Amino acid sequence: MRLAALALAAGLAAPAASTAPASQPPAGAPAPALAFPLACQPGRTCEIQHYVDRDPGPGTQDYRCGLQTYNAHSGIDIRLPSMVALRRGVAVLAAAPGKVARLRDGVADISIRAEGAPSVANAECGNGVVVDHGGGWETQYCHMARGSIVVKVGQPVVAGTALGRVGLSGNTEFPHLHLSVRHNGQVVDPFAPAPTPPGSCRPQTSLWTPQAQAQMAYHAGAILNAGFTEAQFQQEDLEEGRIRPFTAASPWLIAYGRAIALLPGDEIELVLRGPDGKVLTQSRRPPLARWRAQEFTYIGKRRPPTGWSSGRYTAEYRVWRKGAVALSRHLEIAL
Repeated sequence: MRLAALALAAGLAAPAASTAPASQPPAGAPAPALAFPLACQPGRTCEIQHYVDRDPGPGTQDYRCGLQTYNAHSGIDIRLPSMVALRRGVAVLAAAPGKVARLRDGVADISIRAEGAPSVANAECGNGVVVDHGGGWETQYCHMARGSIVVKVGQPVVAGTALGRVGLSGNTEFPHLHLSVRHNGQVVDPFAPAPTPPGSCRPQTSLWTPQAQAQMAYHAGAILNAGFTEAQFQQEDLEEGRIRPFTAASPWLIAYGRAIALLPGDEIELVLRGPDGKVLTQSRRPPLARWRAQEFTYIGKRRPPTGWSSGRYTAEYRVWRKGAVALSRHLEIAL
């Protein structure tokens, strides 16, 4: 899934940036301490989808030697769970004190996969803001909502200053913020700012504040959505909030889950039980053949001739990895 976020448009563009992590900053140019850049809660109302790609060649490697990135990815992607969350509005926040150096607005909010989507050539970042932190350091915030940017070029900001809102502009398929950190034009991985040989992932002191670091503990994968519904649906319906609730009159009881950043070999399991605890239906999919940016699964049971029994229905959504449960979500609904 190519979801690159590149420099802002001609006339506002940043210097050409290397995607290789930068060397240690020189003395006299301290790196900014970075606060979490979104008004959301990681693990609850947003998730990290991708990290910086630290592999200098055609391979991929995140800062923990994992696969949660893609080739030449130059920043951190923090994803909202759906377009419903986007429409509610999630503020993009300055990560550190500085001054607004460049910005762009006016790019349409539309997935690059949508029918008739316009070209995003030379506008891959979409609507965005670049903040200069001094000493050659800058942060760039991409894919913001059209018309949402509330700062001006030259305006001073502090950590937590609202810059605008998360959108769907530029080269993206889902609502998220792409945050890039650069020093003297070179991309810096804020989780591991010093360069390391490919395949080496020694612990480093990150650029994040302790609070931000605690919010973003590394997880190989995450459950983005899970719940119940009364009818079969497409992933687009989930994204747009078109999920019909399960009731006593529903023709089906369907349990679903969507996970992101799954690893090769992961197995997805769903088990649906009735009020008596007996299994109504279950599924365990074959091991994934490759890394998956996202994977959507559901199972269902048709309403019996006598109707749905009163009581509490439950479902377990699990991702198995190397014989153990790596991710899980327990679901309940009562009639």
